Amino acid sequence: MDMAQTASGGLSDDIITQLLLARGVAREDLPRHRAPTLRAFLPDPSEFRDMELAARRLADAIERKEAITIYGDYDVDGATSAALLIRLIRMLGHDARHYIPDRLLEGYGPTGEALVRLGAEGAQLIVTVDCGAMAHEALAMAADAGVEVIVVDHHKCSAELPQALALVNPNRLDESDIGAAHGHLAAVGVAFLLGVALVRVLRGRGWFAGRAEPDLFALLDLVALGTVADVAALHGLNRALVAQGLKVMARRENIGMAALIDASRLNRAPTATDLGFALGPRVNAGGRVGEATLGVRLLTTQDAEEAREIADQLSRLNEERRAIEMAVQEAAEAQIERQGNRSVVVVSGKGWHPGVIGIVAGRIKEKTGKPSLVIALDDDGVGKGSGRSISGVDLGAAIIGARELGFLVAGGGHAMAAGLTVAQDRLEAFADWLDDRLAGDVGRAQGAQSLLLDLAVAPRGLQPELVELLESAGPYGMGWPGPRVAVGPVRVVKADVVGADHLRMIVRGEDGASFKAMAFRAAQTEMGQTLIHGDHGRKLWLAGRARIDDWGSRRAAELHVDDAAWA
Repeated sequence: MDMAQTASGGLSDDIITQLLLARGVAREDLPRHRAPTLRAFLPDPSEFRDMELAARRLADAIERKEAITIYGDYDVDGATSAALLIRLIRMLGHDARHYIPDRLLEGYGPTGEALVRLGAEGAQLIVTVDCGAMAHEALAMAADAGVEVIVVDHHKCSAELPQALALVNPNRLDESDIGAAHGHLAAVGVAFLLGVALVRVLRGRGWFAGRAEPDLFALLDLVALGTVADVAALHGLNRALVAQGLKVMARRENIGMAALIDASRLNRAPTATDLGFALGPRVNAGGRVGEATLGVRLLTTQDAEEAREIADQLSRLNEERRAIEMAVQEAAEAQIERQGNRSVVVVSGKGWHPGVIGIVAGRIKEKTGKPSLVIALDDDGVGKGSGRSISGVDLGAAIIGARELGFLVAGGGHAMAAGLTVAQDRLEAFADWLDDRLAGDVGRAQGAQSLLLDLAVAPRGLQPELVELLESAGPYGMGWPGPRVAVGPVRVVKADVVGADHLRMIVRGEDGASFKAMAFRAAQTEMGQTLIHGDHGRKLWLAGRARIDDWGSRRAAELHVDDAAWA
């Protein structure tokens, strides 16, 4: 554990200044990062390629009352992106249908058959969200059938773009410098920018003469949920979107979002952590093991009773998802020991539920510290895979490269996550190629890993007031890591295992102060076993995230442990 990075700084610098500087903020840029607002970070949407074209065509459809269908992905980013555009179109006095493909029957992204069918059923304009960037064949089929499609996406693009009326994606290879600087946006963030551009076009056409303009800020709760759940980097614009979106969420104006919060048993305003670990998984459960449309229906309904019923259903599906996930994870981990020293973990199995492979890939990535792909094979010898990467290794670009070389039937994604379709007889060759392609990147990424600390305190210094101060520099997440605090020296007073694999401890410092510490999914690790069975008289330092424990009769601070070292 590297204790070189602390919050000492100069006498004039406070802790927040040090946190921001440690996260790469230039000193002259500190003011706007202390309290991130959209005014300070929102770019001009017209700087993005095809944005104005997409906004004008969508404005035409609204003015002419054309039939619009929003075609979304089945995950949280897709659901929130679709819900945002549907709610905005309603605010503008029109309406839109939604179409969410079934994960098992249709797979990821738009299919040509579905687009053509929607056009035949009357859709005059289709907007795909969180999908479509690599749907060359599907969009070509739609174009041949005269179906107009706008693509709103954030996944990696190939040099040749698919045939669409407009393709709005900051990760286009031909994107402008300003657009490319926002390649970390989730699809829901791109959809929000399209909303800004759409309102501006309609304003220029005089649409709001005698009409109230929509409150775009009211949609930021959707942006926050989709951004955090899609593990998008929380710096720059994303951090501002999530910070403001959490404020909107606390107002509980979206009936479906309020029902989701209640179903998650939160009795306070949600935090960014809640979005990733409580709200997001419930919305995802619909697309993974249930009905794919549940998320969009929940987030667009205007009926409180319907919202409550859908939220409860999603909670039940989330429990079912956990059980399925555990079985697949156990089978996947049994294969890892036979993998040797590969730089990229690739595991596969028949009968694995495609709805949980992404979560399992994330779990394996956390456990091994390597990019991980989990592939579910069907009876026809076709594998559907999902991958999760580590910082510094662009998995999405590698998957696109594998597809272009013929190793994959289909594939795409972004730096930290990717999906693919592969023939079983090509699986071994693909795994070998991927290992060769990424070995250098993985080695460099792992070599650069170190546990950086923002602050070191004595046990008595771990107080709720300190936690609140640290959290004020949030929201935290991917690309904007939460402050890591070292506390010590301490001795372990008590250590036991709770839940499936979590370590709970009571520790006490030389200053007489004691506090609770938790190490999640760590009971069977070397650190966990040492803390449980080691010399409890020996002093050590603990490092992790400081949190508020408000379950007892009084608020207290606790530590969520990432690492430990003997003092």
